[in-house]
Amino acid sequence: MAAGPSASVSPGDALRQLLEGNQRFASGRMTHPNQDASRRREVASGQHPFAAILACADSRTGPEVVFDRGVGDLFVVRVAGNIADESAIESLDYSVKHLGVRLVMVLGHTRCGAVSAAVAGNAREELPVLMRALEPAARAVKGKAGDPIQNAVWENVKLVVAKLKSVPALAPAVADGELKIVGGVYDLETGKVTTAD
Repeated sequence: MAAGPSASVSPGDALRQLLEGNQRFASGRMTHPNQDASRRREVASGQHPFAAILACADSRTGPEVVFDRGVGDLFVVRVAGNIADESAIESLDYSVKHLGVRLVMVLGHTRCGAVSAAVAGNAREELPVLMRALEPAARAVKGKAGDPIQNAVWENVKLVVAKLKSVPALAPAVADGELKIVGGVYDLETGKVTTAD
């Protein structure tokens, strides 16, 4: 694994920083760290994010805002339904191997439109790649108690976390404890991120 300034941030500390930032955001007490001109100049010559986030492309769920972070803090990959397609996996692998990231969070959110479409089964022709990726989560929760969309959002996060942990490029770092991959769901109404067990 590549050494870098972010390599000094343990996976646990990185997760703590994310969740503390989310608490500030949800409570309306944001500090907006690392968002000034000096920070911009500081990171112009190189980046050393302390965490990577695979998030949905939904306009209401920007990780830098949700976690009250600034320029150069997070390496963010966004795609509808927070799916781990080939380009997302390669991007996350880059963040780990070349930027020293030791925490990857898969971030889903309530009322996800892509997950809703997969549960309804009505977008296979319009969004074939997304639906193929999301249908396993929709099938896994079919008939279970609770809200089917919310259940599928959580299931999708868990499936993506499991997929990333098994990727040959990332699995050794996970097994060695050098990399932690966690899941979370952002609540559009409360602003809170709940992590998966």
